Amino acid sequence: MALLQISGIQKRFGGLLAVNGAGMDVADGELLGLIGPNGSGKTTLLNVLSGHLAADAGDVKLDGRSIIGLNPTRLTRLGVLRMFQMTRVFNRVSAYDNLVVCGLAMGLDEAGASRRALELLEELKLGHVAHLDAGQLSGGQKKLLEFGACFMVPPRVALLDEPFAAVHPVMKETMSTFIRRRNEGGQTFILVSHDMPVVVDLCPRSVCMNAGRVLADGPTQQVLREPAVIEAYLGEQGQEEQSHA
Repeated sequence: MALLQISGIQKRFGGLLAVNGAGMDVADGELLGLIGPNGSGKTTLLNVLSGHLAADAGDVKLDGRSIIGLNPTRLTRLGVLRMFQMTRVFNRVSAYDNLVVCGLAMGLDEAGASRRALELLEELKLGHVAHLDAGQLSGGQKKLLEFGACFMVPPRVALLDEPFAAVHPVMKETMSTFIRRRNEGGQTFILVSHDMPVVVDLCPRSVCMNAGRVLADGPTQQVLREPAVIEAYLGEQGQEEQSHA
């Protein structure tokens, strides 16, 4: 049985059907790429999986148990953690305290939260800014900090929404190494990214969405060669070129 079973998810905003019957299984320990052109429904699907949006139809099962409709707090306690495309950190407290607070909220005692925070700060190469207010960090450092917060207690499933966007290549490599190392240790990921070289490098399997539907599902290189996938991305490129004309 798959760790995560997603079936028939629909989400409508007025007349727009943002997710239209999307479904996929995610195996325990899998690193799955979720790709597709802008507006394809990827982030909306992550919002449903993490409890930030209620689905209009469909089901999500974790370990065979339906979790559809649970709020983000309950899902976090079940081990479904989400990293947002727009970085969310506590700007007026230190990077170290950001992680400690997350650890305490997830059930660690103070000593355990402190120890884990220091380990993550070093692994993510943020040790030198540990005691700076998070608001003083660069955009890439904030992304690494939010990324670390997801792993204060190892999640069952980590949902990562564009973690590499606008991140310095050195920090991107730090994050990629962290993801690969955790995945080799059995951590499950769903990774949304437009950075195709990183997706190809990290994700053995990918699901491509377009117009709210699953367009292709399989080995990443094979998915990227699918004519429908190529057409979806070229269509997006054409629209961008027209908007700049």
